Amino acid sequence: MKKADVDEFYRRLAAANPEPRSELDFINPFTLLVAVVLSAQATDVGVNKATPGLFAVADAPEKMVALGEARLKDFIKTIGLYNTKAKNIIGLSRQIVDRHGGQVPKDRAALEALPGVGRKSANVVLNVAFGEPTIAVDTHIFRVANRTGLAPGKTPLAVEAGLETATPAKWKQHAHHWLILHGRYVCKARKPACPDCVVRDLCRYKAKTPA
Repeated sequence: MKKADVDEFYRRLAAANPEPRSELDFINPFTLLVAVVLSAQATDVGVNKATPGLFAVADAPEKMVALGEARLKDFIKTIGLYNTKAKNIIGLSRQIVDRHGGQVPKDRAALEALPGVGRKSANVVLNVAFGEPTIAVDTHIFRVANRTGLAPGKTPLAVEAGLETATPAKWKQHAHHWLILHGRYVCKARKPACPDCVVRDLCRYKAKTPA
């Protein structure tokens, strides 16, 4: 996609949603991190149903450690892979207390060293909690980047690198949210809503649904 088209692509997404936000509910950087870990292979809606009660009693790593793995499972048992996620959340909470003074680290490497936290999750936390212009490539962003021609790539890391290069600096702060929301609600996997797409004429998708 040409530079001018990329700029216009983001300009239109920005016009449609000037202040995009994460759809995960959270209170602080720690609860965001927990919500992100819980959201792996789960929906934000499902996570948001489980976390209010949890965050009411454990909104800090010290409190999460004190809660314990068994009690944590009671709060998140409606979420897929809850056994593994409970183990990881208690583990990351301990590490944050022991190695980072109880504060979620702002460093990518330190975040990725936490149990259950990969590059995508670290990018979400850096972007949403700390305002870093990172782009977390999930299935939605991977699809949008490839389907539209914005930043084609065979792997999430390749797409991330392509988006980092292609996205103008002025759009990077919110690019992650614009792309994920576009993929979630418009450029859907099975049946993209091309007639409702604000970037339809810029898109390289050959199988566009008719208007």
